[in-house]
Amino acid sequence: MKRHLAASIVIALWTVVLMTFPVEAKTIQLNYSIFFPPTHGQAKAGADWAKEIENRTKGMVKITVFPGGSLTKADQCYDGTVSGISDIGMSCFAYSRGRFPLMEALDLPMGYPNGMTATYVANDFFKRFQPAELQDVKVLYIHAHGPGLLHTRKPVRTIEDLKGMKIRSTGLSAKVAAALGAVPVAMGQPQAYEALQKGVVEGTITPIETLKGWKQAEVVKFTTDCSDIGYTTAMFVVMNKKKWNGLPDDIRKTFESVSAEWMPRHGKVWDDLDVEGRNFTLSLGNEILKLSAQENERWIAAVQPIIEEYIVAANSKGLPGATIVGELKKLISTYSARFAKPS
Repeated sequence: MKRHLAASIVIALWTVVLMTFPVEAKTIQLNYSIFFPPTHGQAKAGADWAKEIENRTKGMVKITVFPGGSLTKADQCYDGTVSGISDIGMSCFAYSRGRFPLMEALDLPMGYPNGMTATYVANDFFKRFQPAELQDVKVLYIHAHGPGLLHTRKPVRTIEDLKGMKIRSTGLSAKVAAALGAVPVAMGQPQAYEALQKGVVEGTITPIETLKGWKQAEVVKFTTDCSDIGYTTAMFVVMNKKKWNGLPDDIRKTFESVSAEWMPRHGKVWDDLDVEGRNFTLSLGNEILKLSAQENERWIAAVQPIIEEYIVAANSKGLPGATIVGELKKLISTYSARFAKPS
């Protein structure tokens, strides 16, 4: 009897101790692969997102960021997240060409005016279609840059000037280059500077922010403002499905609420970076060339078959091609009006 009493007293005492000094919950350690260099505004935005998750979970989640493709390269980031090399990854859908037939529509040359519009369009588009091609990850959010423009070592004012030039391009922007008579060269942004510097390529199709963010204004001299056929490149922020499913419910809610806040922050960063890129290239004495009204119409007509070709290809894969393009046009129109620059 005395033994049972003593044991009961010990158990009671330990219960009091544990209630007074609760066992500290184990920190959830995650890693995050970002292909942007650490100095790039989008890498900083991603790092700030990770820090905010840590703050709001009161240190329960710790995310170590690996920028500059140091954990997985840009074209390996998605697969690396699926396989668990990284827990979270940020890169471009276009770097895995053919893998995301529905999401590829976002990159069509449909005249995106700015990054905020492109970012909101991309997220609404994803919610509208819930593509099966992304079911092997948890999509946290998507962001997308402002209009892709043409940047070259020699001036391009007409389609004839561009004919036969080797132009760095990825995903559907490669089709834009080809439609305009250029020779597309598939290459990620990390390789573009050296290729332009050495003349391996004679130009690049990319948002103007890269002229500062990736220092490409140092190796090009001209920008052709062809924003009426401006495409975007949609970029994912995704999480390994197993890691996501293993998070407590309250932690998952924190991830989702912070991600909803950060999505428009990325859009604003894109637009701010475009302004910086424009100012930077002009500060180096480079020129920005505006197409004439007649030439502009020629460029729009030249890329129209790309959109029509996408519809046919999507239909062949069981996707509603015309519906997809129609929805994109509506979303671009809606958000273009919302984020129009004051005149």
